[in-house]
Amino acid sequence: MNTVKIVGRSALAAVLLVLAGCNATPEAKPEATLAPEQTQVSPSPTASPTASPTASPTASPTASPTASPTASPLPSEPAESQQPQASAVPEEGMPPTAEEAATTVLRALKAGDMETIASWAHPDKGVRFSPYAYVDTATDLVFTRDKLKGLMKDPKPYVWREFAGSGEIMKLTFAEYFKRFVYDADFLNDAKTALNKGLGQGTTLNNINEVYPKDKYDFVEYHIAGVDPANEGMDWRSLRLVFEKIGEDHALVGIVHDQWTP
Repeated sequence: MNTVKIVGRSALAAVLLVLAGCNATPEAKPEATLAPEQTQVSPSPTASPTASPTASPTASPTASPTASPTASPLPSEPAESQQPQASAVPEEGMPPTAEEAATTVLRALKAGDMETIASWAHPDKGVRFSPYAYVDTATDLVFTRDKLKGLMKDPKPYVWREFAGSGEIMKLTFAEYFKRFVYDADFLNDAKTALNKGLGQGTTLNNINEVYPKDKYDFVEYHIAGVDPANEGMDWRSLRLVFEKIGEDHALVGIVHDQWTP
């Protein structure tokens, strides 16, 4: 009997173990089914596409356009280039000095602005044009204010004098004369200047102080020692602007050109 009881207990225990094992396996299956659900919810595939587009487009367009417009344009240079011109303008309400008047006239000559030249011309005496240092009061041409305004477009040839060296008659329109015996070099930018003092000296007699005495006239000379270095100074140029003193004012009465002559 004892043997049967032991065997019965052993069988009972074995049955219980089998039942326990069966109960354990179905409980483990739900855990296995949860695993794929967790892998589907994982943030790795969704994080990478959302992070990359938000970072790259916002950083690149905001950095590049804001840096370039602020660094490139600097509008300070044009104002500096205008300051030298302002220095030649006389104070408001004050008559111009001879140097200031000459600077204004020279700028007008460079621009071919005969209206401005006419406004500076002596109201009664006009302006005398001399192609060389010697001022010939008998033959040098004189033009009034009204005549000066339209001279650059005047097609009429005038007899100015004789060419130095050849003695040939100088018959030129005013525009032709202007290019050869008025503004034939960049006097505004390249010349040295002097008040009532000659800088250029050639073989032609300079009688400017005899025709225009210092007590009544001022002249400003613009002198270029040489245009082409290959000519070793034999192409020097001078332009003398002569003003009559009218009280504290100045009126243009003469434009005297000078150069090397044989």
